[in-house]
Amino acid sequence: MIVQIYEIQDPHEAEICIEAGVDHIGSVLISRETWRDPVLREVFRMTDGTAVRNCLIPLFDDADTLYMALDYYRPDFVHFCDALTNRRGIRSDMHTFIETQAEVREKFPGVGIMRSIPVPESVRTAPFPTLEIAHAFEPVTDIFLTDTWLEQAPVEGYIGITGRTIDWDMAARLVSHSAIPVILAGGLSPDNVYQALLKTGPAGADSCTRTN
Repeated sequence: MIVQIYEIQDPHEAEICIEAGVDHIGSVLISRETWRDPVLREVFRMTDGTAVRNCLIPLFDDADTLYMALDYYRPDFVHFCDALTNRRGIRSDMHTFIETQAEVREKFPGVGIMRSIPVPESVRTAPFPTLEIAHAFEPVTDIFLTDTWLEQAPVEGYIGITGRTIDWDMAARLVSHSAIPVILAGGLSPDNVYQALLKTGPAGADSCTRTN
């Protein structure tokens, strides 16, 4: 069972996670203008020689900056978390996102690719394209991660950091249909993670908002 924790932005936080036995630690680049951060780079180097793997989320869509960041940090995984739908939950054109992942695989064969798949809360009754999106990205992705889709996202154009719980039934269907590992995220906390894992059967669990 993979245990993954975001948002680890300084060496002290990384040290605590490594000592606690976390499997993956994730960090975030919040903009293309501040992509080069020596302190954050130290976080990535702290996992060298350990069993811990690191993940990098870029919150920008400029390919040249992305490639410079991957070369600078050399993460184990780059983690894409674009919204992939509009505010009504209708699937966006995903060609550019898929193409970017294919290019990353070609240019950085040692970097794995993680892709957040949007899953709504259980209160939504309208159809939602979770499985369609996953099917489209599966050939160019190594690990999926579920995360909570909201009509109004905390960060425009991206999913995650909501603290809201996803539809576990939908997450279980994604786990069942996916040929690649699925890490469960989306409102997990010490109060619900055990029940969530039993319900969905994923390869791992991720938390940020409700463990900070």
